[in-house]
Amino acid sequence: MRKAFVIVSALSLAAFALQFIFAAVGAFTKPAGDDAFALHSVTGTAVIPVLTLLTILFAVLAKAPGRTVGLAVLPLGLVVLQALIAALANGSTDAAGVSTPFGLTIAGLHALNGIIAVHVVVSVHQAARKLANPAPAGAAPVAVREGEPA
Repeated sequence: MRKAFVIVSALSLAAFALQFIFAAVGAFTKPAGDDAFALHSVTGTAVIPVLTLLTILFAVLAKAPGRTVGLAVLPLGLVVLQALIAALANGSTDAAGVSTPFGLTIAGLHALNGIIAVHVVVSVHQAARKLANPAPAGAAPVAVREGEPA
């Protein structure tokens, strides 16, 4: 189960990272139609939530420490917050349907929350790798200064 935890956390990290590419594709698509952000939307509403739930499941099945399981749960909250931020930003338009300064500010928080989520998912993946490949018992880290023989 520990290897599965590593694999699913890596897939989750890849999906989170791809979200930035998919957002850029949507932002630079000309003309920008309703489907410009389709990849970003599908990944954010289907792929990432499923991978996040699987990461939590495999963290529990791998008997990860409570802190690691809690860390694995955190992206789920950030995904929910991300959806709420997007809905608020999309709903913050004037009577003509044009984005308001408030809506654009909220949209910026959507990007910031995405960056935070990626950092959390990186930490989850690092914890999964550490759990799957623990340091041998009795092994002590060796510090080698630059210029000294090893």
